[in-house]
Amino acid sequence: MKRRFHQLDVFSRQPLKGNPLAVVHGAEGLDEATMAAFARWTNLSETTFLLPPTEPGADYRVRIFTPFGELPFAGHPTLGSCWAWLAADGQPRHADEVVQQCGVGLVRIRRSGTRLAFGAPPLRRTGPLDAPLLDRIARAIGVAATDIVDHQWVDNGPGWCAVRLGSGAAVRAVQPDWEALGEIKLGLVGAQAAGEDTAFEVRALLGPGGFEDPVTGSLNASLAQWLIGAGLAPPRYVAAQGQALGRAGRVHVQQDGDALWIGGDVVACIAGEVDL
Repeated sequence: MKRRFHQLDVFSRQPLKGNPLAVVHGAEGLDEATMAAFARWTNLSETTFLLPPTEPGADYRVRIFTPFGELPFAGHPTLGSCWAWLAADGQPRHADEVVQQCGVGLVRIRRSGTRLAFGAPPLRRTGPLDAPLLDRIARAIGVAATDIVDHQWVDNGPGWCAVRLGSGAAVRAVQPDWEALGEIKLGLVGAQAAGEDTAFEVRALLGPGGFEDPVTGSLNASLAQWLIGAGLAPPRYVAAQGQALGRAGRVHVQQDGDALWIGGDVVACIAGEVDL
């Protein structure tokens, strides 16, 4: 059966500079095995499938797959799926907000012009990293322990821990030892130099398989909760991510009362049909 299909770049206005996402519209009738097989075939970090909602208050439902399994929630697939649903003439109940149903429940997505932003989920684990873990991270990223300015658990589901280096340039210079990193899911963050168009440089290193994510919504959400909460960042800023991979991702962070919003632009690279 032919179904509408988009391949998008998220957290970028320019194609090929963000984090790619495949979106299958009208996924009713597809079983889980077919969804998983198609996600493996696209070989992108995530592929999503749009479905009618089953919970009151939701505008649409999404299932999110990596090549290795299904996720209950992820940042760039949320923004990209919402963009694709709207591009396919989806009509939200409220003009300035879309409600997505996914594995973690209902997720609010704000619309501000062409930019979308999701509400950051709560942190599940906080607090400083222990000394053995910190020493292992320092060895894995090739820095002295004294070069790590600060560190914190910033786990909002995937298991992120984070270290803050002295500058954005130091973050960009890291050449990870993937074997030493092992199973650690590590976020790196450093303040940019004066004159840069962003406040922080971010990298997301996932030890298993030696994978660096181009632009990461969930990590930027948890980093923002740490940095803003600790007074290390203003309530509104833009983070850069992806330069080490030839990307130019931009993540827009805004604290609004008790809520924290993680926003980005989305651009279509491919639009057509897929036979599934």
